[in-house]
Amino acid sequence: MNVVLACDLGGSSFRAALIDDRGTTQAEHAVPGPALNDRLDRSEVAAQAWWAQLLEAAGKLAEQAPELFASVRGIAICGVTRTQVFLDRDGKELRPAMTWKDARSDGIAARLREALTDHPEAVRINAFHPLARLAWLAENEPENARALVSVLEPKDYLNFCLTGRRASDPVSLARLIACADSVDGRSGFDAVGLPPGVIPTILEPIEIVAFVQAGLPAPFDRLAGIPVFCGCNDTWAAVAGLGALRPGYAYNISGTTEVLGVLGPDQAEAEGLISVDWRGLWHLGGPSQNGADTAAWLAGLLGGASHVGETIDGLLAGRRHPQPLLFLPYLQGERVPYWDPNLRGAFIGLGRRHGPTDLAYAVLEGVACQNRLVLERAEGALGNRVDEIRFGGGAAANPVWAQVKADICGRPIAVGAAREPGLLGAAIIAWTGLGRFASLEAAQDALVTISRRYEPDPARRPAYNALYALYRQSEAALAPISADLVALAQDTAALPGLANPASPT
Repeated sequence: MNVVLACDLGGSSFRAALIDDRGTTQAEHAVPGPALNDRLDRSEVAAQAWWAQLLEAAGKLAEQAPELFASVRGIAICGVTRTQVFLDRDGKELRPAMTWKDARSDGIAARLREALTDHPEAVRINAFHPLARLAWLAENEPENARALVSVLEPKDYLNFCLTGRRASDPVSLARLIACADSVDGRSGFDAVGLPPGVIPTILEPIEIVAFVQAGLPAPFDRLAGIPVFCGCNDTWAAVAGLGALRPGYAYNISGTTEVLGVLGPDQAEAEGLISVDWRGLWHLGGPSQNGADTAAWLAGLLGGASHVGETIDGLLAGRRHPQPLLFLPYLQGERVPYWDPNLRGAFIGLGRRHGPTDLAYAVLEGVACQNRLVLERAEGALGNRVDEIRFGGGAAANPVWAQVKADICGRPIAVGAAREPGLLGAAIIAWTGLGRFASLEAAQDALVTISRRYEPDPARRPAYNALYALYRQSEAALAPISADLVALAQDTAALPGLANPASPT
């Protein structure tokens, strides 16, 4: 039996699997993600930690299924995006990677927007934009900026470790590629004083980067000469793994972050949404900063000692108070659709008789309200209503959350049979690149199945419409207060007065 090695570098874990050409996972192993260095608006991690994860996860597969591992015919890795790895001429990290949560370039982004007023990419530049990150590097670490030769996404860095070649794909690096275009003789790179040559070679996701080089640590010493495919970001791969990488489909990936988008044949724009050419399809939507991680936060807050899913199931099993709560899920700022690192979360409407069950439902409904906002903007811009939303990620295992999303968004929710759609999507990339399928669409038809569907309940629609309207009012009312609280935390003079009071002697 031949298999491919499919990998998914997520925000909180790294998964690797051996998947055959029928889409069946023959072996799988996951390792916890490296601890991020998070402090206020900073979020960093050493890219070498991801290489260590790949070696560990693949090593476990080789140990558990040695014959299968010996039959690997290709490798494809997908991974988190909006994260920059900075390499010098020798391929060494100049500094820790700046993750998707890093917001240090917020002020610089504002200056870039003013400097590039006439550039079409200017309106998209924010604290999470790769050009703003490069501008921050040039301004705060000029020595590293001068030594910079290439900027890679996390999965590109792992491909580089495997093959020695620096390359990326046009979906993952769409925003940086757009900055290389000149308007009136000036590009986005000119504004930050760096050459566009830091963009690596661009390949299609199903193209071969190169072959596994000889002399690598175990277990890749056994895979020398095996092709490594370029792959794409984790969202693109997961959408393929849900069978939604085709026009007229919508998807929702709910993992560490929350991603929702709609795919169509023509380009469209909507406020706060990402419009990207997904290789023949136009994508409208994008990643929000907060998803199933909000459920993990709540489970930890309420002291659940068991698995997050079990804790949330237990909370949802209680009796709910007749007056619902509102929850704004912006625990880490927000990307789509607001691109504001200073937004913060809130429970609204708390009463003395509310309990853990009410908090749990509010968290689920708050994320679903955010989903509805993105969906409405995307459908409005495209002029088409989607028939269903393909749902995947960790939260898709929870039937209550799937039903809540169906009821609030007013669309059927279809859950894929693959427990890890990102892994299946990476396998689809590899098998298509190997020629087993004529196209990505043919691979999706052959390998993707739907296990469950959740229809919207018309009886809940009026109440959820009212709740959604209050949610939108709350967002507008609390955004200025969030910004003021963040400013207070950043004011070092204020911190001593807000520190924990001294313990009594």
